[in-house]
Amino acid sequence: MIPAYAATRLKNDGYAVLWDDAIAEELSFEQWWERILSERPDVIAMEVKTPTVRRHWAITEKLKRESGFDPIVVLFGDHVTALPAESFEHSPVDYVVTGGDFDFVFAGLIAWLDGKSETLPGGVWRRLDGRVEAVGAIALHHDLDTAPIIDRDLTRWELYAYRNGNFKYTPGTYVMAGRDCWWGRCSFCSWTTIFPGATFRTVSPQRALDEIGQLIERGIKEIFDDSGCFPKGEWLREFCDGLIARGYHKRVVMGCNMRVGALSREEWQLLGKANFRFVLIGLESVTQSTLDRLKKGIRVSDIEATVRLAKEAGLEPHVTTMVGYPWETALEAENTIAFARQLFKSNLIDSLQATIVVPYPGTVLFAEAREQGWLLTEDWDRYDMKESVWNSPISSEDVLRFTQELYKAALSPRFVLRKLAAVRSVDDVRFLMRAGVKLVGHLVDFRGSFARHRSEPQ
Repeated sequence: MIPAYAATRLKNDGYAVLWDDAIAEELSFEQWWERILSERPDVIAMEVKTPTVRRHWAITEKLKRESGFDPIVVLFGDHVTALPAESFEHSPVDYVVTGGDFDFVFAGLIAWLDGKSETLPGGVWRRLDGRVEAVGAIALHHDLDTAPIIDRDLTRWELYAYRNGNFKYTPGTYVMAGRDCWWGRCSFCSWTTIFPGATFRTVSPQRALDEIGQLIERGIKEIFDDSGCFPKGEWLREFCDGLIARGYHKRVVMGCNMRVGALSREEWQLLGKANFRFVLIGLESVTQSTLDRLKKGIRVSDIEATVRLAKEAGLEPHVTTMVGYPWETALEAENTIAFARQLFKSNLIDSLQATIVVPYPGTVLFAEAREQGWLLTEDWDRYDMKESVWNSPISSEDVLRFTQELYKAALSPRFVLRKLAAVRSVDDVRFLMRAGVKLVGHLVDFRGSFARHRSEPQ
């Protein structure tokens, strides 16, 4: 979403912009490389995540040494925000943009490179006189209403509209009302690296509603708000009331991220009336001491109450869970699996996401892991959630098995029959088929991780 804001802003500023998502287009590296050689962009900006950072260093090296036109390369994202100097040590990158307001800061960098601004914005790292330096502090104070509404044609919205498992009704798309999460304290969340909770900001409800209206006119059937946690309180009430007053609730289905215990019954009911469907809720674990260590700020007893309120309002809750904490026992992990399985059996959740917990650089959890000596490796290629990268009371084999068990929790005959009985349309059938394929993919994926783990030397 934020790169899409950046692309739109630069186009509005008069620059020629190429939205280059070769992964979504399913291009090979060779096809992507040929396109870059053909387009010969002056500046190439790439978002970097921890498991892919070494690939981006290699791509940067190749662009600098083999492209023949020496583009300016800019890296941004949570990993390089946490470790900005690292990319200069391992690649010939020109600039690193830190913090989450990449769209504002990158536009400032381009203006400076183009001679339209005398100063670089805060948060930019660069090489100067043989050394690497940061230009000022990270800036996270921008008025989000001044960001342009995303140009969906420029940013190829159709690439993400049909095969995304979050969308029951297609075509679907994303919006982002806030940056990023008003809680912003979870010790495992890499987004806190670029958006600490104290910097949470939103667009105005009216601005958000205007964008929804534009998407409806484009023919979008479902919209998911990708804020780390959807705004609550007066903002939520004004937005939902606006959806209803404008009649948008009859024309589009909405979804969002939400925290356990964040909303009252009245607020959940309002989401239902405004035609929200999919709501993603972080469960993570049902061991209270784990939730406390993660700084989740929730009680285990609130989890079931929250999903029950969501279901009563007509929503379809999706929970996220993790296994492989360095302090949790096998029994505690099994309790989380049993709890998820019971939620399925009780028809209180409709889907889940299970992952192996990974401490990403920049997070409180990573700092704790280093201090405690938990880390088994700092090979970033292995931080891809396919294996455990730190010591744990649970064996790596069990971590992978538990992750599979969490996905298998959705396979109870009662749950499957309930889903089949609820089919009312072609959209329902297609959604179930996509969900089934995705579930099988997760099971195969973690089986592959198990094979990889066993084949690697200890």
